[in-house]
Amino acid sequence: MEKQKTKGNSLAKKMGISLVCGLVAGIAMMMLRESLNGSGNESVWAMINSILFQDITAKGAEKALGIFYIIGQLFIRSLQLVIVPMVFTSITLAIGQISDTRTLGRISFKTIAGFLICSFFALVFACVCGIVAFNAGIFQIQVEGLEGAAGSTGSNPLNVILNVVPSNITAVFSSNTSVLAIVFLAVALGLCMNVLGEEKTSVLKKLIQEVNDIVVVFLNYVVTKFGPVAIFVLLTRTFATYGINHLKPAMAYVALTTVLLLLFLFVGYPLFVAAFAKVNPVKFAKKITKVAIFGFSTSSSAATLPLNVKTTTEELGVDDKIASFVLPLGMTINMNGTAIMQVVATLFIAGCAGYNVTLFQLIVIALLALIASAGTPAAPGAGAIILFTILSGMGYVNDGALLAYSLILAINRPIEMLVTSLNVVGDSACSIYVAKSEGMLDETKYNA
Repeated sequence: MEKQKTKGNSLAKKMGISLVCGLVAGIAMMMLRESLNGSGNESVWAMINSILFQDITAKGAEKALGIFYIIGQLFIRSLQLVIVPMVFTSITLAIGQISDTRTLGRISFKTIAGFLICSFFALVFACVCGIVAFNAGIFQIQVEGLEGAAGSTGSNPLNVILNVVPSNITAVFSSNTSVLAIVFLAVALGLCMNVLGEEKTSVLKKLIQEVNDIVVVFLNYVVTKFGPVAIFVLLTRTFATYGINHLKPAMAYVALTTVLLLLFLFVGYPLFVAAFAKVNPVKFAKKITKVAIFGFSTSSSAATLPLNVKTTTEELGVDDKIASFVLPLGMTINMNGTAIMQVVATLFIAGCAGYNVTLFQLIVIALLALIASAGTPAAPGAGAIILFTILSGMGYVNDGALLAYSLILAINRPIEMLVTSLNVVGDSACSIYVAKSEGMLDETKYNA
């Protein structure tokens, strides 16, 4: 246990150092970009950008090197490579090990209840602060010089319910965007294995366990060996590609959303584990920090899942059976950070577009944000794209709204990074609550 604790602390320190270095380097690059472009040396920045930061898949980037982009994408893709097998095997094994259907039902109920409790407080918090800012006129900003959000289409947020049950099993396993359907298939398979019994499913269970073991070994290696370097590269590139002009028009949205997310991250979740799990919130905050940093850097709940599982089980003392069920499920439907961002963004867009927002409309926005966030893929930038379903549901689709939505798409990357931190920390907090209520939390390990 002492060895695991030392390894965890070492990784956390490395990630913390990478975070600071990445932020410093990124801000320095952003200032260099502004300086060069402002002094007529655009060609110099264009060369630096081509060598270090350019997205080599973009049109016109055929001759770019994009060193930071390539390193970051290789790391993220190596994590995305095993999202589907990890979620499928971990949940199947977790369900298969709980032979008592009453116990399974109880754990499922507590998991959903934990998610809803966190979501309720997150949405109330966002709605109260957002409507105060809206009524104060902070969001009444003129958005100029942007093109409309062409090609964005809305859809009924309730489609997320239909997508839970897939019509084609092979299509689900070939895409990282259908994680909710993977969860359904894993639960169904685990329940069927329970019904058939150990004798008839021993070979299948052994195969699934071995695949899960291979995935865990691969992910541990990628995270521990390459995680700190990837954090530095991803952060530096993110801030280097955003000029000051991207942030100025919507500084009110950026500032308010950042403050709300940070408050819920550093105050809301520790209070949740203290109140509902009756454990020391300081221990939780200290140990989960590296998961939050990793989520911030990758901007992907899916990419952060492996480290979250490792930290939650090995350092926070949650039983594997609970963590293997709660964390993958939370990655798909427990998106409190996304919900907060979407509420504030919707109110910002409504203010820019000249719409009035009543109390009833605010409640509808909150409900749509809850549903839409649950259907948001655990991938970078997905929250801002799904935001359009809320806008279309509320009827906020005039030219002003589309211009403001375009602005959100342009500047939302830093916000999405912080949103991911909130999402992954919330999953861990809920797993602690469920584990404690089931007597499956090792408090000695938690308090170590």
